[in-house]
Amino acid sequence: MATAAEDPHLGSCPGEDDDLSEGDSDSDSILSDDSVLPDYIPETSGGQTASTLYRACVRNDLTSLRKVLERGVTKEEVNELDINGWNGLMVACCKGFVDIVYGLHSCPYMDINHQDNEGNTALMIASQAGHVNTVMYLLNYYPGIDTEIMDCRGFTALIKAAMTGRTDVMAALVMAGADIHAVDTTKGKCAKDWALKTGRYETLNRLRRLILRPKAEQFCESYVPEWPELKERVAKATAEKSAREKITQRIKNTFVIRFPRDPEDDGVLDHMVRITTSVHSPLIATGCRPLCPTSPPELGKRRMAVPELVKKHPDKKLEESSVCHSNGSVSHIIPAIQSAESISTMCCAEAERRGSMLSLTSTKVAPTFISRNMARRNSVFPSGCIPKIDIIRPTEATPKKEKKKKKKDKRFLEPPIWKYKEAKEEKKREQKRAEKEKEEKEKEKKQKKKESKKAKK
Repeated sequence: MATAAEDPHLGSCPGEDDDLSEGDSDSDSILSDDSVLPDYIPETSGGQTASTLYRACVRNDLTSLRKVLERGVTKEEVNELDINGWNGLMVACCKGFVDIVYGLHSCPYMDINHQDNEGNTALMIASQAGHVNTVMYLLNYYPGIDTEIMDCRGFTALIKAAMTGRTDVMAALVMAGADIHAVDTTKGKCAKDWALKTGRYETLNRLRRLILRPKAEQFCESYVPEWPELKERVAKATAEKSAREKITQRIKNTFVIRFPRDPEDDGVLDHMVRITTSVHSPLIATGCRPLCPTSPPELGKRRMAVPELVKKHPDKKLEESSVCHSNGSVSHIIPAIQSAESISTMCCAEAERRGSMLSLTSTKVAPTFISRNMARRNSVFPSGCIPKIDIIRPTEATPKKEKKKKKKDKRFLEPPIWKYKEAKEEKKREQKRAEKEKEEKEKEKKQKKKESKKAKK
């Protein structure tokens, strides 16, 4: 593979004294999207279906891609490349065609670690483009993906994400096991150095926070959702204070100016965020099924993809218990993952009412752990029976709420009443009076008629 020094068309990396803000600097070819992300003009279908896999990917035509995969593809058709050495998956990762990336998940002969003319992989392209969902899907559902591959300049996917300021992508790569200490071959800088060099301070701050807290313990079953400082704070607030402490507290509350500041580490806001994203949260419990609750994401720990876990562990173990990413040991202490079929049969005996997404897709192990974006089905009821809803019309009419009259307070000034409003109110009053007079006249006429009839009789 050619290096930056051998290839004169690639340019050199930015030096120590180079200004990265100038448009004609040597670093512009590295930091701009044009170096790795060429401008692809989408082809117009013109009402015709794409005949090849590459054309379906470029057009973002999911129906044509499904038809191509159903009829079968050859190795040459999957490995069809353009002038830049890109296949269909790389184009989808560049443009953010998420449905195409999902559709290519089961494509045979697909090389996830294929490198183009400059040494970029699909993961590098998606990372530099900033497509977080695409990066997460590549890491979780494409087996054998390598996060440490370098391009011809020596940049990894993590370095590219840090260099371009893709903070969320950088965090996803780090928690998936990407090496934060990997350096490029030209300047010998790691992702942290490149983020500092290019002025991506938000990305640098996020990386430092991840290093300080390397393990996401809220995704583990042993995580306790109680704030550890709560008892101490409550005891301190409810304790009896002396007269001197009360006076000093009043002086502080009166004269001290409170400025807005960032949330404290391990504070109440930080703990609330962890609770809402933990395994014990009702949002997580109803929104997804954690595959490895005993093996949470950790800095530097390589996360296996779902197909790799399916191949490594038997079907029953994946259905009944949770597995670990590090050594593959199965935890039989807490059966966190249950079979969707068993849940559906225990929930309801009627077969017609059983048919949610997970119960329908639990015939095999791989579809059981399929993502919701691929399923495209009901996401309200992840498991169990479909509830029976009866619509009944109420017998009594809904009572109307009476408007409460506001009492006038003499202590406060009342808002002024405009002349046009007074005129409107007077007209309304006159109309009501006229209607009342008509009703009274009609009643008098009816009474007179009744009296005259009685007198005749």
